[in-house]
Amino acid sequence: MNDDLILSVVTGSRAYGLETEASDIDRRGVFVAPTEAFWRLDKPPTHRDGPLPEQFSWEVERFCALALQANPTVLECLWSPLAEVITPAGRRLLDLRGAFLSGRAQETFAGYADAQFRRLDPAAPKWKQAMHMIRLLLSGLHLVRHGEPRVRVGDDRERLLAVKRGEVPWAEVDAWRARLVAELAAADSVLPERPDREAVEGFLIGVRRENL
Repeated sequence: MNDDLILSVVTGSRAYGLETEASDIDRRGVFVAPTEAFWRLDKPPTHRDGPLPEQFSWEVERFCALALQANPTVLECLWSPLAEVITPAGRRLLDLRGAFLSGRAQETFAGYADAQFRRLDPAAPKWKQAMHMIRLLLSGLHLVRHGEPRVRVGDDRERLLAVKRGEVPWAEVDAWRARLVAELAAADSVLPERPDREAVEGFLIGVRRENL
């Protein structure tokens, strides 16, 4: 594990409660590049793979920018129930997670699910992708209604796994999708209109000062 990580969480099926014996362990993290590295012409990377299999991490500034844009993948990292690394800076980031939220999430979660839907062929759907499309809509609907994404799928586990196994007819999956899309569009959002960029910037400046 890299010593510049401030946060590392397990995501994917194991975080969602959809794992099987064959499931990989997907990890997502946040690392901090030394502040002096930004003074050079060649800037530090905004993200990286590894070193563990199925591990991907963002540099803290890139992570914050994506979270402020209501990127579903990034936001769900902040609510993963399976954290493996949390430094003091990582704890501050988790404590700040509500500052990233805004009404924009209503559009981004729906948009990501719609992009997955458009890539599905009703005649021969990729059932795992169809399952994750539904899961994303469930997560987004919970976020809009309750102020946090629904990472653990809870009571929907068996039905979602049935979708993954191809045991649910496509027409039924599509009807479920359409209903969730309509509910998400019509939901009375509890999210603020805009994220708290000032609080996020204060956190980022503090991290940069600590890494001079």
